Amino acid sequence: MTIKTFKITIVAAIVLCISTLAMSQDKVVDQIVAVVGANIVLKSDIEKMNIEQQAQGFTSEGDMKCEILENFLVDKLLVAEAELDTLIDVTPNEVNQQMDYQLQRYVAYMGSEKAVEDYFNKSIVEIKAEMQENIKNQLLSQKMRSKIIQDVEVTPAEVRLYYRNMPKDEIPTIPTQYEYHQITIQPKIDLEEENRVKARLRELKQRIEDGASFSTMAVLYSEGPSAKDGGVIGYMGRAELDPAYASVAFNLKGDKVSNVVKSAFGYHIIQLVDRKGEKVNTRHILIKPKVTIEAKEEAFNRLDSLARIIRNNEISFEQAAMMFSSDKNSRNSGGMVTNPASMSTKFSTDELDPDVSKVITEMETNEISKPFETIVQENQQTVFKIIKLVKRIDSHKANLQNDYQILADAYLQKKKEDVFNEWVADKQGDTYIRIDPTYANCNFHFKNWMK
Repeated sequence: MTIKTFKITIVAAIVLCISTLAMSQDKVVDQIVAVVGANIVLKSDIEKMNIEQQAQGFTSEGDMKCEILENFLVDKLLVAEAELDTLIDVTPNEVNQQMDYQLQRYVAYMGSEKAVEDYFNKSIVEIKAEMQENIKNQLLSQKMRSKIIQDVEVTPAEVRLYYRNMPKDEIPTIPTQYEYHQITIQPKIDLEEENRVKARLRELKQRIEDGASFSTMAVLYSEGPSAKDGGVIGYMGRAELDPAYASVAFNLKGDKVSNVVKSAFGYHIIQLVDRKGEKVNTRHILIKPKVTIEAKEEAFNRLDSLARIIRNNEISFEQAAMMFSSDKNSRNSGGMVTNPASMSTKFSTDELDPDVSKVITEMETNEISKPFETIVQENQQTVFKIIKLVKRIDSHKANLQNDYQILADAYLQKKKEDVFNEWVADKQGDTYIRIDPTYANCNFHFKNWMK
């Protein structure tokens, strides 16, 4: 036994003794269910994580608590290694940002901060205090994991060999994919309607400045998804916010309420909640100008006429998109739409906007659709759209010619998993590990936890 292993064993023995003494008291405070080197995993850790995962809507086909325990075991290995690495550090700001993100997930799943507090039977402040150490360890674990696999790459030769050696029944089936161009037109908002919205927001601002609660006004009158939370949207950086909104939000002081702000979403009044580094937490009241039936008919007819001109070859679809489309993301590429999930121009049916999917699946290549109404996901605004089906790739088994990038990504992921699994296996052999016998029947992914 090496001196290092001896020291770790002594620490583990002391920890286990303390646990035994604690459990021998009239009240069982907690139970150590695992020891990894000099670190322990408590039963309460697993119970808390189980509750937190349920709070975020996570489910499992296996034993959730066994999976949580194994995640803790791997994390303990990673954290121990990260603490020895002087190049890996987690700042308080990173912890706070991740904590706020996780709390927002709880709120999104449960509906409100009050519901989160009721679920955990604790205040938000208490929940944050309990989360802090776990969040720090999660971030250390993530950074260590990233460092382990950061240099993993694949070459074209490796991808070809991977594909050739792949059993036929394991070659992935690529679903039917579509490439399309689009032209969108946003119905015009009457000046009178815009003035009505701005006047309404000025009235609400005055009521707040006269003593009314901003949060209450947001719940009652805001048309944004954060209305149920009193208008609070959580900590966000400039790049995460609409430019006009960000410009105002980052210049607010104290509890001052902004003047009316126009963004891609509609019109707002904004109040600063808190600021942490380069992120602000704000609350807002959003009111969207209403589109008239006449404005919708005008947009439909304009697009219908444009589609007819394109079909008559008086102008190309690409030229028309650059000249008339209101969608800035596709306009400059002649209307070609990019899949944000893959950054390619190919979409499977599941990746298409539902309104587009209904239309495109019935179209022929190079056909131009009739105008249809849809909602822009980024800002929830109503637009009318025509699309041109550029290419349909029928469902098929993946091949190197058409699906190289998909195969390369799959092999890269496999190679990273293999490198990480080897690292865990090596650390399992070098580290003192003890797991409570009550978890002996767990079907762990890594097989050498129980020694």
